[in-house]
Amino acid sequence: MNGRSEQADGPAAPPAGVVGRSPRLNILLVASEVAPWSKTGGLGDVAGALPGALESLGHNLTVVTPFYRGAQPPAGRREPRAIAVGGRTFDVICHTAALSDRLRVVFIESETLYGRDGYYGTAEGDYPDNAVRFAVLATAALDHVAAGATPPDVVHAHDWQAGLVPTLLAAHPGRWPTVEPAGRVFTIHNLAYQGTFPRDTVTDLGLPWRVFGLDGGEFWGQFSFLKAGINYSDYVTTVSPTYARETLGIEHGAGLHGVLAAKRWRYSGILNGIDTELWNPATDRWLPAPFDADDLSGKRECKRALLGRFGLAVGDDALDRPLVGVVSRLVAQKGIDLMLEAGERLLELDASWTVLGTGDPQFEAALEHLAGRAPSRVGVRIGFDEGLAHLVEAGADMFLMPSRFEPCGLNQMYGLRYGTVPVVRAVGGLDDTIRPYTSRARRPNGFKFRQGTSEALVQTLRQAVRLYRDREVWHRIMMQGMAEDHSWARSAREYVKVYRRARYDAASRVTR
Repeated sequence: MNGRSEQADGPAAPPAGVVGRSPRLNILLVASEVAPWSKTGGLGDVAGALPGALESLGHNLTVVTPFYRGAQPPAGRREPRAIAVGGRTFDVICHTAALSDRLRVVFIESETLYGRDGYYGTAEGDYPDNAVRFAVLATAALDHVAAGATPPDVVHAHDWQAGLVPTLLAAHPGRWPTVEPAGRVFTIHNLAYQGTFPRDTVTDLGLPWRVFGLDGGEFWGQFSFLKAGINYSDYVTTVSPTYARETLGIEHGAGLHGVLAAKRWRYSGILNGIDTELWNPATDRWLPAPFDADDLSGKRECKRALLGRFGLAVGDDALDRPLVGVVSRLVAQKGIDLMLEAGERLLELDASWTVLGTGDPQFEAALEHLAGRAPSRVGVRIGFDEGLAHLVEAGADMFLMPSRFEPCGLNQMYGLRYGTVPVVRAVGGLDDTIRPYTSRARRPNGFKFRQGTSEALVQTLRQAVRLYRDREVWHRIMMQGMAEDHSWARSAREYVKVYRRARYDAASRVTR
């Protein structure tokens, strides 16, 4: 012994072959949303894009997700399976679609559990049986892969809905012997959503009471799928380096900052990527005119079309005026309250506005009222429209994201790729991706403010609107953003490093 603690210096480094260019990995990825078949936000985007990026690196992927109402998965093999959870048996059908030789997606179909209008609930609240619904998903994923010929090297669970995947492996040793030795990785997409249920859920799901403890899933007298997923995984990641740091503190830790801090070197942030084929202004099918960094003429046509779609003025004066775009959930987390608080001052700026989103009814009504004050310059569309979201990214001059907190954010990366300059609050992934303009900045790609106040928001927008008139400087900021690579390739390589470390730790866990 040399007197140094493992807590201070971290575990011994794994052999080079484990974290270096070792043979391809077999990866089980479980998520409650996988785009394009299901999506409410960033989770669906990540679970839809990451597997393809990992496949391109030579790894084998099995993705397991629910078969929701309205989904239209690719054709494939259908296999009935009985899933045992807490003394009950649920009959499901596993639809396996092979997207390539190395990538397959398994959809778990149960009309009783997943054939509903919403993924997680309705306007009245969450579905009361969500614990059972996602316990079945986790169990079905483990049953399915355990029955296969090739055991996984890594199990990667996403957010609270998949938190029982590592938990079940720890709670029921021997039930899935071919899966048990796999490395366990858990990714947090938003710590605010924790999947907490009454303590009786433990026995209802057939879990031993030992999982209901401070080092398991107990959270203020309830059982948290998220906390259990964190504690029973070898490695935990979140979706940006800054958010990883922020969640270690009280303000953004959502009561779990101590749990995450206990992971120490086994908790890190990996910045999300974007789908650069889907989000490409040169080939985007939703745009009236394509464009790229070499020819921006199509962007002006997109701006004209966007103004028209929102019923705003489309003359030369309007086209020469900066257009600020917002595509967002209309909730406090996204800083919509800051926008409304600054409403009158924002209308004083020489700019036009387009807002697309849905959320808090009070915010929806307040934004529509604001649009009524300046109908030729402010357009609000309540709801979500994928094509219109692409047009906002392409046609706007600036993209506003004043979030209270933002684990990663993808819209600012879309904006960069489309030459739409982001104006953001310096939190989470927004802080990681946007370098603000100053007179001395070398490679600015946007604007950002740190204080979560309407004054800071207005001041930053005022700076951006003023600088928009300097076409040379503005063009340089646009070109910087359009030249950056925010594809999944780099992020996927970082995940592979985590997978290999988790696999090494799992080997140590199994031999102890």
